[in-house]
Amino acid sequence: MRNREQAEMERRRDRLLGSLALIGGAGLFLALPFALQAGAEFFLPLTAALVIAIALVPFLEWMERQSVPSKLAALIAVIFFLTICNVALVLIIVPATDWFRILPQRIPQIQANLAPLIDFYSQLQRFVDETVQMLATGPVAAAQTAAVEAPRSLLELAATSAPSAIIQMLFALLVIYFFLASWTNLRNQTISSRESFDGALTIARVIQNVVDATSAYVTTISIINLSLGMAVAIALYLIDMPSPLMWGGIVALLNFIPYFGPILAAILLGLGGLMIFNDVWLALLPALIQISFHVVEANVVTPLVLGRRLTMNPLLILVSLSFWGWVWGTPGALLAVPLLIILQTVIAAAGRPDIAGFLFEHGTLMHGYRDELPDNLQKTAEDG
Repeated sequence: MRNREQAEMERRRDRLLGSLALIGGAGLFLALPFALQAGAEFFLPLTAALVIAIALVPFLEWMERQSVPSKLAALIAVIFFLTICNVALVLIIVPATDWFRILPQRIPQIQANLAPLIDFYSQLQRFVDETVQMLATGPVAAAQTAAVEAPRSLLELAATSAPSAIIQMLFALLVIYFFLASWTNLRNQTISSRESFDGALTIARVIQNVVDATSAYVTTISIINLSLGMAVAIALYLIDMPSPLMWGGIVALLNFIPYFGPILAAILLGLGGLMIFNDVWLALLPALIQISFHVVEANVVTPLVLGRRLTMNPLLILVSLSFWGWVWGTPGALLAVPLLIILQTVIAAAGRPDIAGFLFEHGTLMHGYRDELPDNLQKTAEDG
């Protein structure tokens, strides 16, 4: 009788502790996005640096297999990443600044191209007039009068940026370097710290799966998006669209953002076409080219190249995109899919928590307790 009362008290204690832990975890989960949003100056560069560093790990390990010291290999990887960023800056931001500067001058041409369509929609005409007035007197006009020269390298961009942006950039680069420089030792220490062979094998598998999945996705998607951007750039060059490499770079960059990125790229190309060509149907041709290439890429190329191993639930992608976009804006949207891959890989290796089972007294927190009960009390604990 005494054992039965003691077992009942322990069961209630475990349920109370479990409930408190569940409430605390739910509160932490609800507060986490607001904490990430408030501390974006710290968490955003840290998260971006860790994702980039994980994607660069296979390149680091390849150099280490070539007998390159870890610190030197990490430095080469960082320089490689900075070179890519500098090329993207030169190809995209510099010409885009020139397009942005001449936008107020091209507003009458845009109106003339859209006139046949606007005639059918009086309300749309009123909206365009208000937008034109806002552009003529707002930030675009101010940008035109300021005539600030676009940065032509990362050094110029850093020199013209706010001190906080420079600090965040340097912080991210240092995180990438030190993460890569200490990657091999950190991985070995994490594995060797496990007390059992099975634990060491599990943690090694988790680390390798995270690195493989993240680097494979980032590398593969980067190649696909660069190929898409190059194809769009060639097509735009053939129709005499100015700055085709810039437009191809914009298409490639925005294609990293699922769903919304290609739509924004088509809108920008449509606006660019209206600024250049006099015929409305010819002006819409750049956007139609981008949409056509994207349809082929999204429905044929990407599923064929990525295969089932890196295929994710579209609903999860949309939720991750909305969440990280809300927390950190455009940078968060760019990081949404890699972060989802990392989270899915860790959960797949560690197992999903049995929250529903726990709420109905059949969760994992109760299994260990039942296994310790004598045989004659297990049925009592289950019935109680």
